[in-house]
Order: sequence, then structure tokens, then C-alpha cells
Amino acid sequence: MTRKIDIFDTTLRDGEQSPGASMNTEEKLIVAQQLLRMHVDVIEAGFPISSPGDFRSVQEIGRLAGDDAVVVGLTRAVDKDIDRAAEALSCAKRPRIHTGLGVSPQHLADKLRISEDECVERAIRCVRYAKRYVEDVQFYAEDAGRADQGFLERVIQAVIEAGATVVNIPDTTGYQMPAAFGARIKGLCDNVRGIENVTIAVHTHNDLGMATALALAGVENGATQIECTINGLGERAGNTALEEVVMALRMHGDELDGHTDVVTQELTRASRLVSRITGMQVQANKAIVGANAFAHSSGIHQDGVLKSRGTYEIIDPADVGAAGSEIILSARSGHAALRHRLSELGYNFPESEFDDVYQRFLEIADQKKEVFDEDLESMVQERQRDVTAIYALESVQVVCGDAAIPTATVHITDEVGGEHVVACTGTGPVDAAYKAIDKVVSVHGDLQEFAVKAITRGIDAIGEVTVRIAAGDGRLYTGRGSDTDIVVSSAKAYVNAINRMIQTTRSKQGK
Repeated sequence: MTRKIDIFDTTLRDGEQSPGASMNTEEKLIVAQQLLRMHVDVIEAGFPISSPGDFRSVQEIGRLAGDDAVVVGLTRAVDKDIDRAAEALSCAKRPRIHTGLGVSPQHLADKLRISEDECVERAIRCVRYAKRYVEDVQFYAEDAGRADQGFLERVIQAVIEAGATVVNIPDTTGYQMPAAFGARIKGLCDNVRGIENVTIAVHTHNDLGMATALALAGVENGATQIECTINGLGERAGNTALEEVVMALRMHGDELDGHTDVVTQELTRASRLVSRITGMQVQANKAIVGANAFAHSSGIHQDGVLKSRGTYEIIDPADVGAAGSEIILSARSGHAALRHRLSELGYNFPESEFDDVYQRFLEIADQKKEVFDEDLESMVQERQRDVTAIYALESVQVVCGDAAIPTATVHITDEVGGEHVVACTGTGPVDAAYKAIDKVVSVHGDLQEFAVKAITRGIDAIGEVTVRIAAGDGRLYTGRGSDTDIVVSSAKAYVNAINRMIQTTRSKQGK
């Protein structure tokens, strides 16, 4: 069995120090609930002395976490900081005070203006002072990545003897190379007495784009706690990304002799939650949780993925809570990708016609960076008129608002001339409309995706709704609708998808 590697999440402390990413207490509590769902081991909830808001956040998260996670308050090596942290953590069932100071020549000379001996004395004092309040005390040796190794070992030896239960070795500036940082951790393991009885933590930054590699090098050489943040938020270029180290440990656990208890299926949800609350957008090509993490544009890649996902994906999207692999149509896409997307839209062509369809697709692709579903719709309609709709939405009327029960009335005609007027209530106007439509149509599709976008400009913009529904056999059908009224657009899109599903079923049955 591999070693358990604790995941110490500092999104709510170091992560919110990203410019523009600050959170209030209510927002921190929402993120903390998600961290608990993910089963992170430690939540650093804030820096209690820094503000009343941070004090309250640590206090409330301590109450929220119960026995499910250790809750941490950060301090400087200052008595009043530690007093304040202890007060904030007084309601926590598993409190930890995280205290420390800088140990590099730069910090000693330029920031703290103290000698090495004074640094050791302060380190011992802050740990002993924190132990008056809690048993679990974590000491951080700030800027350990640039510290003299011999002096770092001396400091860590001193704080362990003073009672520290966790020693945190940060590469605060992201300066180290992974191999050198790993050797630094190994040196501590080899030369510090009693270090085997405490947790060795690593806290790395991404200034040179190596935060994840640095953290994993630390684990490989003896660390058993990684300090990280959702989406890699943090000072300057950010911290180690939680999703990256967790999945790296999942993929290479035997090599690193480590595993975590994080529920990986919650990673994408956590990423989107933090992005929404902080306003910090995740870059499209971000590992694990970026929009393009499971998107394929090259024709060679698309063909391989369609034949077997494992040809170009080492992670199953479902394992991180992502919707699935995505095929991006462009001039680089091949026959297989185009046929796959057209099939998803409900269009199937015999082999004798498909080459002509593909050539027309290439003409469109040469004019655009990406070919979207509406372009394919237009392309197909150039070749053939749509089959007469089985169901046509004639009108939708809704009543909704915070003081009304959402109700929708739909008027639908069918292919044989029948007329249906049905009313239903729902949790909202769209839900009510969809329930009313379901009462009329002969099939039902489970809604998988729902997206709204403006396709014209101005306050009177036309809104386009795209839905994807699943049939009983798991096949997906896409529908689109547009109108200046979003509820009408939504109903049109759903009926459009239902028609495609019925048309495809009839085609298979030879009807």
C-alpha cells in the first residue's frame, strides 16, 4: 500500500491573495463546503489577524468542518497573531495553528533583519507559544527554497524539538529546479532527528511554471503533505494546482509511493465554482480542468479518439467530473470526425454521398477557424430540405416570477394535423415548458446540456438555445432554437431535438 499524501488546500488563504480573487466569508464557506465534498485533508481557512472577515471565516469554517478536515489559521511568528488564531479556531474540532518566518539569506537580511541565531530563537518561541493553545502546530520555513541547507536543517531540528507536528518547506518564489528541491527534502529526511515522526509538507509556487513538478519531487523524496489551491490560484504566478497533483498521484502513485483520498469526480465542479466566485477565468489549455483539456482538433487525433479514447487521452473525463471528450471541427478534421458530429446531430449519409458532403465541409472550414453545429446545419440544408417536422411548436405562453408558480402553456401541431394545447407547472418557466411538451410528444429525452448565447447584438438580441438530450439507448441529439424570448428559444430547441430523435429512430426502423 502506498503512503497517504495529505492534501492541504490553501485556496481560501494563499489562493485569494491573487489580485482580484478575494472572497468574503459567505463565499469562503461555499468553497469550503466543496472542499469537504472532495475530502481534502486540511483547509487553510485564512489569516485571522489580518481582518475581521478572515477571523470570522476561520471561525465559521472551523464549525463547518467538524471532524471531516483539519482547519488551519495562519500566523506570523508573533504572539498576538497566534493569540488571534487560537481564538478563531476555538470552535474547531481539529484546529491547527500555522506559524513561522523566513529562513533564506534574503529574508533574514532584507526583510526580518535578524541573524541566523535570532531566527532559530524566534522559530522555537513561536512553536512553543502556539502549543499552549493547540496540539497540532505547523511551522513554515518561508523561502526555504533559497535557504542554506545546513541552516534549514538546523531550524527544522529546533522546531521539531519544540513540538511542531508539521514542518512546511516552501519554495516561496518558485526558484528551485525539481531535482534540487527533491534533494533538499531528502537532506532533511536524512539529517534531522525525529523528522520521521512529523509530517513534512511542501508548498511550491509557479513562478517558473514548475509548481506541480516541485511538489511531486518533494513527495518522491519524503514529503507527505502537499499545499495547493484550486486552479493554481495564488500570489504572482500562483501555487501548485490541486487538480494537477491529485491526478498525477492517481496516475503515478506507485512510482511516487503515494495516494490521496480526494474525490476526483469533484475536480471540475470545484474549478468552475472557484472561477465563478473569484472571477478568475481558467485558461482553456489548463491541465485537467481547462475547456480544451479533453478537446481534439487534429484529424489524426480525432480518428484515434473516436476509435479508442485511450489513444490520446490518459485520463477518462468522467474521472474528473468533465462532460466528456470533445471533437473540434476545423480544416484539420477528417472523415471520421465529420461523420461522428453529423450523426450526433441526427444526419446520416450513405457512403456514396459522403465524399461530396466532406468536400463542402472543407470549403466552409477553409473560411473559418472552427466549424460549428449551425454551420453543419446550414450545409446539410443546402443539400436537402429538412424532413417535415413530426411536431411543430406553434406558441408558448408562460407565467412566472418570485410571487407566482411558473406555468407554461404550449400549442403544438403534429404531422397528421392534430393540435395539442397543454399547460404544466415547473420549477421555472423552461422546466414548465419542457414538461408540457413531454405531455404531447411520443418520446422523452433526458436533458444533458443546456446553453444560451446571443447571436445578435443589442438589448433586443436574438438568443439562441442549444440543448442536448439523451435517448433511452444513450444516443445524444442536439436541438437549437432562437427567438428574442429565451423561454421560446428553449422550447423550440427541445422540440427540435425531439424531432431529430424520432427521425433517427424511424430511419433505423426503415420507416
